[in-house]
Amino acid sequence: MNIMSGTRRRALTSTALGLAALCGLPDTASAQSASAQTQSAEEAQPQEIIVSARRREETLQETPVAVTVFSGEALEDRQITQTQDLERFTPSLQFKPAGQLSGNSAAAVVFIRGVGQLDPTAAVDPGVGVYIDDVYVGRSVGGTIELGDIDSVQVLRGPQGTLFGRNTIGGAILVKTREPQFGAFSGKTRLRIGEDNLIEGSTALNLPITSNMAARVSGGFRKRDGYVIREFDGLGLGNDNVYTLNASLKWEAAPGFNLLLRGDYTERNENGAPFVFAGINEQAPVPAIASVGAGCPGATIPFAPLTPGNPRFGAPNVPLINDPRCANDFYNRGPFVNGGTAPVQSTSKVWGLSATASLELSEALTLKSITAYRDTEARGIRDADNTPFVILTTDVGSESKQFSQELQLQLDAGPVSGILGAYYFDEDTNERASVPISFPPTPAVIGSILAGGPGSRDLQLSVLETRSFAVFGEGTWEVATGLELTGGLRYTEDRKTYQGTVLNLFPSTRPDPNPLPTAAIPQGGPLFIFPTPNRETFSALTGSASIRYQIADWVSTYVSYARSFKSGGFNTRYNAPPAGNVPIPFDEETVDSYELGAKLDFGAFRLNLAAFQADYQDIQLIFRAGPVPLLFNAGKARIRGFEAEASYRSGGFSLDGSISLLDDDIQSVTPIPGATATVVPGDDLPLTPSFQGSFGVAYDFPLTDTMKLTPRFDGSYTSSLVFITGSVPEIEQDGYFVANASLTLSHDDGWKLQGGLTNLFDERYLIQGNASLATLGYAERIFARPRQWFLQASFQF
Repeated sequence: MNIMSGTRRRALTSTALGLAALCGLPDTASAQSASAQTQSAEEAQPQEIIVSARRREETLQETPVAVTVFSGEALEDRQITQTQDLERFTPSLQFKPAGQLSGNSAAAVVFIRGVGQLDPTAAVDPGVGVYIDDVYVGRSVGGTIELGDIDSVQVLRGPQGTLFGRNTIGGAILVKTREPQFGAFSGKTRLRIGEDNLIEGSTALNLPITSNMAARVSGGFRKRDGYVIREFDGLGLGNDNVYTLNASLKWEAAPGFNLLLRGDYTERNENGAPFVFAGINEQAPVPAIASVGAGCPGATIPFAPLTPGNPRFGAPNVPLINDPRCANDFYNRGPFVNGGTAPVQSTSKVWGLSATASLELSEALTLKSITAYRDTEARGIRDADNTPFVILTTDVGSESKQFSQELQLQLDAGPVSGILGAYYFDEDTNERASVPISFPPTPAVIGSILAGGPGSRDLQLSVLETRSFAVFGEGTWEVATGLELTGGLRYTEDRKTYQGTVLNLFPSTRPDPNPLPTAAIPQGGPLFIFPTPNRETFSALTGSASIRYQIADWVSTYVSYARSFKSGGFNTRYNAPPAGNVPIPFDEETVDSYELGAKLDFGAFRLNLAAFQADYQDIQLIFRAGPVPLLFNAGKARIRGFEAEASYRSGGFSLDGSISLLDDDIQSVTPIPGATATVVPGDDLPLTPSFQGSFGVAYDFPLTDTMKLTPRFDGSYTSSLVFITGSVPEIEQDGYFVANASLTLSHDDGWKLQGGLTNLFDERYLIQGNASLATLGYAERIFARPRQWFLQASFQF
């Protein structure tokens, strides 16, 4: 494929033996296969880093975008095994597993520069786009990717709406698997053992078929015991039980025509997300009713105070007993013990197929097609109260199928280059969500207030469709030597359909033709939304522009503007009939970002800087209508930040570092009639720490001409952060420092032995939190795994 000018093509060709990342990216597999005799001192220096942030290959230092890049080797050196581990080494990135309301460990919650989305359900789109081999991953489940046979990971910070489309207002994460290579048979195998009965392995094989056709297959697994133990039955939560399989076929069918077929499969079958109890509001209705029902001394219901002899609650002398739930410390079992008794589960199956074809029409024009299909099945069950009583449980399962087609016409004609494209996305999702509420035995009148008593349930069945179409273009003009102007536009139209059936067992005075009879409510509960399609169309014209100026060979500067949007949708959760018996939609949200950057390259030392301001409009914030979380466009914020990444290479010594400073300001919150705000102006945005910093240091000690010993230390610090909008001290995290250390013995023949510790100093910190203290009355949180040791052996041939 010839899409680059001669100068740029020669620059990229010279890097074919290596891909280095700004944060310590070592050489790629092709560089590793070179013999020790051919590795000169110059090869030990940092090499050019190739990125595709503008949908074409170019060097990192020439790209007017803030990008952090990791090669597959760097991921392994830094103990980055899943996408959520990237947050420790990437400025302004927060990547959390186990979405607050899903209970599924594979559901990703991703924020970049303070922009993302907390709600992982199918009705809400993510705010950071995740791509696997240029294919967009539409659901949050599937965003936690196993980083096994990976060529590189690129984290693009800031809005990427022009070239990557909707739902990239925070940024984009591009995961690229290794492609088949023509020529010789090769492969790599790896086995790791560690604490909590960890056993992990992977194998990748490169299979040459003919001189112009090759295949690559890889597979992996990881099994590890859970680190949060349920007191009730000894079940280990937060365990790992995952299997992956990848295959690809590359065919150079004719001069100028290439075809790459890929397939991937990931299956998880785990016990459940490792939530533990974080807090209780004893005056909230649900815990108050539970305590009153058990006869706890002094327990009252805020909306119906209970006193001995109160005739509203049946017998004139209600028995009061000394129930342990009255003790304030009864619920909290600590960071690694769960007090729940309800069923829990976290499962997912994600697979995809894609075909990428490129046809060189001329030396200046290339036509590229990316066709893909992805299928996702997931279920998460969580005991949301995390107490020994079956009070509140959420059960969310979904099936999603997506098809996408993208066409690109790429131009490289000397000083002018660019891309024109069209994109189509088709997704169908079926989601089933239920909330069993099973209170302890209650007095009769309290039972009537609950309208359901033991076994009551909300049931939500949703059918969601998204049809999205976009056309886009971006062009770059090298006006003069070192001066480059770039501009682009994208028009996107999303057509969303929601057909939902919501059954609720709480009482209703409205007659309903389709009641759901239960033992608690013989007459049946109401059907809130009748099964008729509801449709909304969301469209936007977004764009970007930049000016890059190469001041000297060693410094490139740029100023840029970008506007992007995240699509709207429908609320699908209810505990009361919406007005007109139709779902409440929410509109798109937008970000306008202004950025100033500089990229300095002194050979052995590199430094990349970026300062930005983002104006965040119509933020989709969570309000509560009763206990139910609903999304509304109710916020406006300004986010300012500064980021720096540096690397130094000299001989066998390497040093990497990064920092990010974020200042977020929620400037206004729009009141929503009938709903309670969970955020006010002046609150912090979720997952937006004011400071993140990381560093890594390693040194290669030669033992013989063919063997070396490499100690490595990586550390990262994150300042205090919140997990939801609003102030909830029970789930707020103070600043914390996490370190990893490893020692690697490697040989030029291709084998490597490694041992190390993750979370070296056994730091206790939160990786997730959720609360509804004012309504349901409970808060929950997830702590990170404590210190873990591991031993690993790998062999490349």
